[in-house]
Amino acid sequence: MELHCVLILCLFSGWAAGYKQGDNVTLYVNKVGPYHNPQETYHYYTLPVCRPEKVHHKSLSLGEVLDGDRMAESLYHIRFRENVEKKTLCQLTLSEKQVDQLREAIEELYYFEFVLAEIPIWGFVGYIEESGFLPHSHKVGLWTHLDFNIEYNGESVIFANVSVKDVKPVPLEEGTGAAVGGVGVGGGTLTVTHTYSVHWYESSLPYSRRAERLRDYSFFPKTLEIHWLSIINSLVLVVLLLGFVIIILMRVLKNDFARYNVEEDGSCDDLDQGDNGWKIIHTDVFRFPPFKSLLCAVLGVGAQFLTLATAIIIMALLGMFNVHRHGAINSAAIVLYALTSCVSGYVSCSFYTQINGQRWVWNIILASSLFSAPLFITWSVVNSIHWWCGSTQALPATTVLLLLGAWVLVGFPLTVIGGIVGKNRAGSFQAPCRTRNIPRQIPPQPWYKHTVVHMAIGGFLPFSAISVELYYIFATVWGREHYTLYGILLCVFAILLSVGACISVALTYFLLSGEDYRWWWRSVLSTGSTGLFIFVYSVFYYRNRSSMSGLVQSTEFFGYSLLTALVFSLMLGSVSFWSSLAFIRYIYRSLKMD
Repeated sequence: MELHCVLILCLFSGWAAGYKQGDNVTLYVNKVGPYHNPQETYHYYTLPVCRPEKVHHKSLSLGEVLDGDRMAESLYHIRFRENVEKKTLCQLTLSEKQVDQLREAIEELYYFEFVLAEIPIWGFVGYIEESGFLPHSHKVGLWTHLDFNIEYNGESVIFANVSVKDVKPVPLEEGTGAAVGGVGVGGGTLTVTHTYSVHWYESSLPYSRRAERLRDYSFFPKTLEIHWLSIINSLVLVVLLLGFVIIILMRVLKNDFARYNVEEDGSCDDLDQGDNGWKIIHTDVFRFPPFKSLLCAVLGVGAQFLTLATAIIIMALLGMFNVHRHGAINSAAIVLYALTSCVSGYVSCSFYTQINGQRWVWNIILASSLFSAPLFITWSVVNSIHWWCGSTQALPATTVLLLLGAWVLVGFPLTVIGGIVGKNRAGSFQAPCRTRNIPRQIPPQPWYKHTVVHMAIGGFLPFSAISVELYYIFATVWGREHYTLYGILLCVFAILLSVGACISVALTYFLLSGEDYRWWWRSVLSTGSTGLFIFVYSVFYYRNRSSMSGLVQSTEFFGYSLLTALVFSLMLGSVSFWSSLAFIRYIYRSLKMD
């Protein structure tokens, strides 16, 4: 219970803070990193900048730590509604090595992130200019003065940003301590004076709507303007596709039923006399597949992620996530993943028992590790690289122990409990027809009914339904966007599941019509292959839609893109299987039997 409380409390941080004129408003420095590598971040104080003698860090929530935040108190003294004009922050004497460090950071387009009253403030560390060809000019300058512009309404801070307008950067000459304009020059050293100004502006925007102000701020480029038009276009195409599949399939089934039910006499066992098609394999279609435990684990974990994704989207629609709650979605995902572990255990062990599985303990262990094991391996590699490079994305030991405790004390026990309940409540497998002991020989199949072809078709169509929305999700997760259109996301999610189910049913029908009854794994793989298309898209996004580079960013991007593809494969594979099973039960139950 204590761990439950800690995890749930980590979800929600930050509330309306009331200030009176003259009250201190703490400005926290957070992190710096290359502009084009959002997940490659370092602590702000790793740069040679003004810092207190003893650094005091802010207590962070789980989501903030997972997001790479490492907030610490700064030397900036900001008081509510009190303007400040060019106040000295500190004076630094930089060695030649420190100057080179700043030059390298500026040339890699390092930006910083501060946090004031839960509002992120972004700005670039310095200035770089490339001009001319012959002769070529390469200038690098350091911003030593920052103008803070803060908006308030009543006793609340609404918005804040930083500006370097009308400020000249301090040139940093390569390999020397030379400097220009108001800074001291020593033998191999550079003395700079950092200053800042604070200006307060009254705003009419209420505190409850201050997220809109941050969302409209344009430090990072905006790419979501055509969102609505693109989504509507995708919706129309998907509706037409679904209508086409459903109408054609129903017409074919109607003709099949009319042909197969001509004879009113005879039992189900006599239906294979002198006929062909899906009717003739009725004594084999419910023959249990190989690798039953793995199949049931896939269905269980897929059901868990369906529950998790639905809960996350609903929470977002209820306004539980916003731009001022740092890492709230990360915290929610951790908590919900642990709590929904019972779903995977229940679904997996229940169906495993129905299809006469005997090793139910192994099935529970497989269900609990099917995703957590790849996640742990991927995280270990990514976190080790972050730790080796000194990035703030490397999780501290306390956070690692907390996450491990969440899985050991909450996730795994709930999986076991769900599995035991599912085993005890599982009934018998509902099959309209009996299964014979000797399997029927499967005739040779044409090339277009092979597994690879079905995977290509079943994966591409669901992917095409979400391809537009997938770009915006990637731009949010791996870029700088703030995603807010959760209603559209819910619609696209529902369409994705609908397309996956319909395509699976159609492919299963074509498989059975060729007298091939090996539909169990085929139904999972056909639509589950959508994950492969998503990973291929991630490669395309990395090369053509982003400017990411470097070992740290590339490892994290491709590592977690593989996990994302695995999640979609499990989730859509589960939907595909249950749709195919329901469809098969329906068509064989609809045959006339005495």
